[in-house]
Amino acid sequence: MAMLPFRPTPFFANKNRAFWNLQFAGWGGAMLLRAVSGIAGGNDLSFFIIIMIEAVTGFSISLVLSVIFRSLINRKPLVTWGATAIVLGLAVSLFAFIDAWVIGLYRPDREAGFAQLFVGIFIFPLTLLGAWSALYYAINFFLQVEEQADRLERLEAQATGAQLAMLRYQLNPHFLFNTLNSISTLVLLKQTEPANAMLTRLSSFLRHTLVTEPGGKVTLAQEVETLQLYLDIERMRFEERLRTEFRVDPDAAEACLPSMLLQPLVENAIKYAVSPQEEGARITLSARLVGSRLRITVSDTGPGLQATQGQSRLPGNISGLGPGVSSTGVGLANIRDRLAQAYGDDHLFEIRTPPSGGFTVIIEIPYEAERVDAPVVGKPALSGVATTRSAHPLLPGQPMEPQT
Repeated sequence: MAMLPFRPTPFFANKNRAFWNLQFAGWGGAMLLRAVSGIAGGNDLSFFIIIMIEAVTGFSISLVLSVIFRSLINRKPLVTWGATAIVLGLAVSLFAFIDAWVIGLYRPDREAGFAQLFVGIFIFPLTLLGAWSALYYAINFFLQVEEQADRLERLEAQATGAQLAMLRYQLNPHFLFNTLNSISTLVLLKQTEPANAMLTRLSSFLRHTLVTEPGGKVTLAQEVETLQLYLDIERMRFEERLRTEFRVDPDAAEACLPSMLLQPLVENAIKYAVSPQEEGARITLSARLVGSRLRITVSDTGPGLQATQGQSRLPGNISGLGPGVSSTGVGLANIRDRLAQAYGDDHLFEIRTPPSGGFTVIIEIPYEAERVDAPVVGKPALSGVATTRSAHPLLPGQPMEPQT
């Protein structure tokens, strides 16, 4: 994942320009304030010349201080603050010396000597340069903290993306194992035509999944199209025992969700609902918008949590249902982890198991519209009318016609 450049506060996007803007604004404002007070006090022209020389002196000394402070800011605190105090004391003394000399030059009639002038005006450059130094360190420390926070945020985003990619990649070997095992069985039984058809569909499915990034998002319509490719493969195994139905509202079809999020749910339903029953089962997927959220429901007409041959369909503790029997599958646990990574606590993952049988999973996530620059994988024609896919085996490459 590419590292994004650090983007600081807009005013400091160009630090060099911001420094000079602050320099001119700060010292110009100080000179203007002194000039206004001089006009109010009825001072002569020499006073304004002294003010201009003071501003130029402060501006020049602060430039030297910026170079020194830049080399001190990243050192140990004792070195930074100790050296800063010494350098600041020397800078203030130089400022006071120049100011006292200029005042003595333009106002020779003053009774105070040079030493008295130097001590008397020492507090003025100390205030100006002290405030300038404090502001310099404050701004630079602020930018460092902001940059570190930005870097930490990007590292967390990278870690989340890596976790999502890992969970997404976990699905491929899990699915491939089951499919290749079925193909191997067909080959051993010398059923070459169904084996070849299944390989063709597997190739189409894998090619389709490579279009999207592992941690990326697709529209629900694209996810359903991927599911239908997967079901084409599984239907070669179960024929009319596998019946599917999709009810997707048009508005919901354009919502985005993590890619390959629903495939484990369908695979779970095939394993525990279609496979163990001689008559098979129906798998239903419905999706609709509920306010600003997308609600997806995947259900089957299988035996539910009964008669699962000692294995539980629930991995660990999901939706407060308590710990289940350990399972070798990764499907439901994978979905739970991916939802947590992608949405944090802003999602719903609920499992319902009616006593009469069947198994239902409800997912509710925030609605996200499809980005304009998102890659187009292909959108199946979906409508609010329930659509049932035919359950007979097909020849390689033959499209599956919907039945209503």
